[in-house]
Amino acid sequence: MRLGLALGYWGRGPSPAHVPLAQEAERLGYDSVWTAESWGSDAFTPLAWIAARTSRIRLGTAVAQMAARPPTTTAMHALTLDHLSGGRVMLGLGLSGPQVVEGWYGRPFPKSPLTATREYVDVVRQVLRREAPVELAGRFHSHPYRGPDATGLGKRLKPITHPLRPDLPVLLGAEGPKNVAQTTRIADGWLPLYWSPTRPEVYGPAVRELPENFLVAPLTQARLCDDVTEGLLPVKAMLGFYIGGMGHAARNFHADLMARMGYEEEARRIQELFLSDRREEAVLAVPDAFADEISLVGPRERIAERLELWRKGPVTDLLVLAPDRETLRLLAELNS
Repeated sequence: MRLGLALGYWGRGPSPAHVPLAQEAERLGYDSVWTAESWGSDAFTPLAWIAARTSRIRLGTAVAQMAARPPTTTAMHALTLDHLSGGRVMLGLGLSGPQVVEGWYGRPFPKSPLTATREYVDVVRQVLRREAPVELAGRFHSHPYRGPDATGLGKRLKPITHPLRPDLPVLLGAEGPKNVAQTTRIADGWLPLYWSPTRPEVYGPAVRELPENFLVAPLTQARLCDDVTEGLLPVKAMLGFYIGGMGHAARNFHADLMARMGYEEEARRIQELFLSDRREEAVLAVPDAFADEISLVGPRERIAERLELWRKGPVTDLLVLAPDRETLRLLAELNS
């Protein structure tokens, strides 16, 4: 099981700790470093900054949002950074939800998310392979564009720049069983959210029969500390925000996943509190047991014991959100 450093996305501004953490992760033998985006900082620019200050560690997006860019633009970002970094890029993509897609990007959320994802990946693959001009008579991603307002002058094109690697890895963030099953068919890897090493069945039967060399790269928060209850508070804060605020009361993929993991009543309560502007109460309503099973928190011996659960399953790459060098070093030692 390889280790990756997950830096997430910026809050109010850039963190001065991100580049030093990435450099420390590289020194410790971490395989990869990952950035994200929501509705603030983008995923690719910080990776370029990190690429210029590292030499070996692989660079991943976990995740770049599909609604943020046409698939050809995303492929351009990936192939450009892959050249500049010497072939270190892994492209992680996610569909996000209707609240972000329609509220932030001003685009309709696809009525068939599986089809939209499949078409998006198809176009990205075509660009990276550069075997022929990009062409797809898609429902959501048509190349050339053939909509009712088209001029009819659109031309089939392939990238001017030759991609460094036609097989640049593409990973998908997927939560529902159907989405996970499709991911195993069309992508090189999967970025699970809220992965519990004791509950892989919540993602559906596809997890039991993964393709050869398929990447399974869940994100988890890690913290070396003496007090487990206190150490879980940042995990609960993240869960309170995603389950309570990253969606609508009637449609929240994160809350639905928590419910499938056996915490349906708690998930709905978190939503109710968060959407009523009782955010501190929403965080406190997150069960310690749920936060604990999807994270690595506590003293050295406890983290070592729990890390073995992750190593026994299908996980190939553990992407850790770790706030300090001590935790990074501990995980590197335990995983060596």
